[in-house]
Amino acid sequence: MITVGILTASDKGSMGERQDESGKVIAEMINEINGEVSDYRMVPDEREIISAALKSMADDKGIDLILTTGGTGFSPRDITPEATLDIIERQVPGIPEAMRSKSLEITPKAMLSRAIAGIRGKTLIVNLPGSPKGVKECLSVILPVLPHAIEILKGQTGECAEK
Repeated sequence: MITVGILTASDKGSMGERQDESGKVIAEMINEINGEVSDYRMVPDEREIISAALKSMADDKGIDLILTTGGTGFSPRDITPEATLDIIERQVPGIPEAMRSKSLEITPKAMLSRAIAGIRGKTLIVNLPGSPKGVKECLSVILPVLPHAIEILKGQTGECAEK
């Protein structure tokens, strides 16, 4: 089983003015990789709050995979990538590259995504878009490789080469 944390960055959602449809999509889709939501948080678009929540999920809860939704665009309040960069130890550029590449087949606006992915300790953190449609498109691209990524982080395997 893969423990999963979902962090939704949304000013309106954190004030109860909007339902978190994107978080629901994540929770449904992770079933495909035997994932179980161990922590779910909805926070305002505040850099320090997002960073603290990510750090808590990784360090205090030991969650394997944290998927964020929201805050990856161009709006002045969109700071999820920066908050993620504040706490990760290593970046994983291939994950957002793959998501953007696939999304570009659907819309040229995909190139405006600022999503990143990175590692903190034994936790993989991936920024996803804020819309349910964007989450589904991007998560479907990376979902097949996430179990292997988590196995490597946990020290359960070390080989990436295919035979």
